Amino acid sequence: MPTCTRVCSGFEKSAIAVNYYEWPARRRQAGSDRMLQNTDVPENSQRIAAGIPGVVTWGVIGGGDSARRFAAGLRYVTGAKLTSVWTRKREVAEAFAAHFGGATTCTLEQMLSGPVDAVYISTHPDSHHAYALAALAAGKHVLCEKPSMLNGQQLEEVLVATSTRGLLFMEAMKSPFFPLYRRLREHLEQDSIGQVAFVRAGSSIADIPLNHPIYNLDVGGGSLLGIGPYEAFLALDWLGPVERVQTFGQIGPTGIDTFVTLQTKHLNGMAQLYCGVGLHGEGDALLVGPLGNVAIPSKWWNPVHATIRYVDGRTVELDEPFESTGFNYEVGHFCDLLCSNRTESPIITHDMSRQMMSILDHARVAIGLVYPQEL
Repeated sequence: MPTCTRVCSGFEKSAIAVNYYEWPARRRQAGSDRMLQNTDVPENSQRIAAGIPGVVTWGVIGGGDSARRFAAGLRYVTGAKLTSVWTRKREVAEAFAAHFGGATTCTLEQMLSGPVDAVYISTHPDSHHAYALAALAAGKHVLCEKPSMLNGQQLEEVLVATSTRGLLFMEAMKSPFFPLYRRLREHLEQDSIGQVAFVRAGSSIADIPLNHPIYNLDVGGGSLLGIGPYEAFLALDWLGPVERVQTFGQIGPTGIDTFVTLQTKHLNGMAQLYCGVGLHGEGDALLVGPLGNVAIPSKWWNPVHATIRYVDGRTVELDEPFESTGFNYEVGHFCDLLCSNRTESPIITHDMSRQMMSILDHARVAIGLVYPQEL
């Protein structure tokens, strides 16, 4: 096992409880059981064993927009290297590798048997479950794009496999690793607005083309899974475990949810959240405490500015630009964890992923949104 030269960043966060909806039936993703059964990777395999000494080597599953932003950000992460990419369309993989580097593989099995330490799953939500199980079965650590899975049952299966194999699994939720978000946390520790007791956040994108996968029910489309994880995270991060979810939503002609509003009650307060397509939402966020409030403007999930207004009349402006695509910060955190033999992020904990999935599951039940894989 090579010596790792990365410096851990010292994030810490306590775990939270979960109560996710149990879907009455669902169909397994094709191939996941076969891949699990046909592997001889031992339990508790080495953290870094496959790639370049002192470097975390990465394979990317998928070649879409998230994969491209991941690869662009990876160039800004010291001690990390893209070594391979696989997509179901060979021409997409070849174009991706030509631009970002790394080798293409003809099959997923070829990538997973090759010299990669970790994989980033950037595909649509319908395939996260199968690809995560296959990667873990092959002894690879997994960073999986949000939402972690289609539903809580799939997430539990993946977390069981993660624990059994002694590997690192993390849902890719970039927001808390941005410089502005971290600075805001640090500032409020020194100049508090008190316990945040109300969160308002949301995003709705009006100009997404109708042929975009977010409109495709078969691949796990819809605003809840495509946009909602960000809002769910923000509420959980500031208010604690969710206790109740109230949801209103509308289903569009393709079967996906086109607009959803949620009111959530948490251990420490309440939130009003929304997500949608076809309407032009502001995409801002508001955190409210007894001594003041924090306003984060449009695209709060890629934060660069925050305004803190205190009851005593003071106003504090925070500005922190970010490098590259912003994916580099969560990837750097993942590499730090890997190099320090951690199997779970203290920021995006497994229970945090459970809680986010729980909110989305309950919201889907309320509006009657079921995916074909769950029938």
